[in-house]
Amino acid sequence: MNRVTALLRPISLFSLLLLVTLNSKVALGQDNPPNFLFIITDDQSFETLGHLKQLDIETPNLDRLARQGTSFSHCYNMGSWSGAVCVASRTMLNTGRFLWNANAIQKQLGKEHQQRRLWSDILNDAGYQTYMTGKWHVPIDAKKVFDVAKNVRPGMPKQTPEGYNRPPLSGEDPWQPWDKSRGGFWEGGTHWSEIVANDAIEFIKQAEQHEAPSFMYVAFNAPHDPRQAPKEFVDRYPLSRIAIPDNFLPEYPFKDAMGCSPSLRDEKLALFPRTHLGIQVHRQEYFACITHLDEQIGKILDRLQESNMAKNTWIILTSDHGLAVGRHGLVGKQNMYDHSVRVPFIIVGPKARAGVTISDPIYLQDVVPTTIELAGISMPSHIQFKSLIPKLTEQSSEPQHLPIIGAYLNKQRMIFDGQYKLIVYPEVPAIRLYDLEKDPSEMTDLSKDPDSAETIQTLLQKLVHWQTENNDPLALKDVFPIRSSN
Repeated sequence: MNRVTALLRPISLFSLLLLVTLNSKVALGQDNPPNFLFIITDDQSFETLGHLKQLDIETPNLDRLARQGTSFSHCYNMGSWSGAVCVASRTMLNTGRFLWNANAIQKQLGKEHQQRRLWSDILNDAGYQTYMTGKWHVPIDAKKVFDVAKNVRPGMPKQTPEGYNRPPLSGEDPWQPWDKSRGGFWEGGTHWSEIVANDAIEFIKQAEQHEAPSFMYVAFNAPHDPRQAPKEFVDRYPLSRIAIPDNFLPEYPFKDAMGCSPSLRDEKLALFPRTHLGIQVHRQEYFACITHLDEQIGKILDRLQESNMAKNTWIILTSDHGLAVGRHGLVGKQNMYDHSVRVPFIIVGPKARAGVTISDPIYLQDVVPTTIELAGISMPSHIQFKSLIPKLTEQSSEPQHLPIIGAYLNKQRMIFDGQYKLIVYPEVPAIRLYDLEKDPSEMTDLSKDPDSAETIQTLLQKLVHWQTENNDPLALKDVFPIRSSN
């Protein structure tokens, strides 16, 4: 390399990065660094938006967001290294790293913070005022990570014994979602969703007074259990209104080997075997909690609209993972079915396309590089997720992420190629294959069909390749016959 070339190369690279940034800003109509209002819920499945008409549920404010912005219909969480799926999801979110790489550094987040690698650090160093309220569930003190952190909550409200193994087969149910004496979301006297909304409104008032752009991280615990809500919201969903899911099962056949036995806290919320009445009650309370949550989000949106920040604020709404609530004989989120790994994802902002739905699969953690790029910040090298700006601006028709990967402990793996989903249970061992284009409820297992053999091999090969590239410790080759890929 001659001296002139050596001198020109950094200039060329800088120019390229500058050009990309400028093009993104022009495409999005961005002049000043935008504000970000990030709203994350807990345990909210993708199907729980009223406008989708997949469930009989009322979410007028989330529907409002969907009309105003762009929705991603196939947004996934990658899974978890523990039963606390929330921790893994939120650690991936705040570190920008894929599952097993996030697991490797979760005990070193203090060092990550010192090196200014966390999501809030990156924005803060670029001049953003950072605010946080609600559920954190990341192994570092939120008050160290944000300029303002208020009412930081634990992973879940304290549950009481009466909240489990219900409703009883006979006699009166001792649990009532509106009973404040049980604590839970009612601890302190005001529902936690209402507290988070009040904090967010206060943050908007504070942010209005600053010239610096704002990053607001608003994290609701709802609709995680205990699924509590005021009585008026529960009354909106009489049991006669609650349909039994089409993929209801009394018990899932592999529940023990996949890590979802009756001893798992999330699964013992409802009785085994599942009954129609039991699932109706749990879905009633789930829907009520979501509609109450929706009302609180509406209050935040209304206050933002009244502020001087409205025209230059990007709003992103998602959830950390979904929830089964009676599908496939399961109640919790520790499984690889779409109801548990797929979440809502809506983004609203300057020049965002209104009322548009994109079916290209993404991960919820793609929000991190998206905000970084929108802020005009050079992308840190450790961020593994991908910016959504090419999708928002129609600059790219290429898949964002394919294949989509899912994992739970060493007991489950999943791969989705845009049509077929393969789920493997190494401890059974067993394989399940679904054609999601024809079978979105994942009810028809194709794994025993001889015509599926090549599809299964191809997906297994892709899964193993991803595992190798991303430090997944589970050796599937020791369990399943997998041909070497060329």
